[in-house]
Amino acid sequence: MGRGRAKAKQTKVARDLKYNSQEMDLDRLAKELHGEDSSNKSRDDDDPFAEGNYIPRA
Repeated sequence: MGRGRAKAKQTKVARDLKYNSQEMDLDRLAKELHGEDSSNKSRDDDDPFAEGNYIPRA
């Protein structure tokens, strides 16, 4: 019971994604997929719990 509203919303979102053209930066996507990170620094540097950046509590 109650699945009708959720299914209708999923159908609406899927239809929007399929038929409405989304503006994409294909050059940026290609660089991201090929690992060409131009001026962005690694996000691991900002994450204190990333491997190698763990700081134990005193």
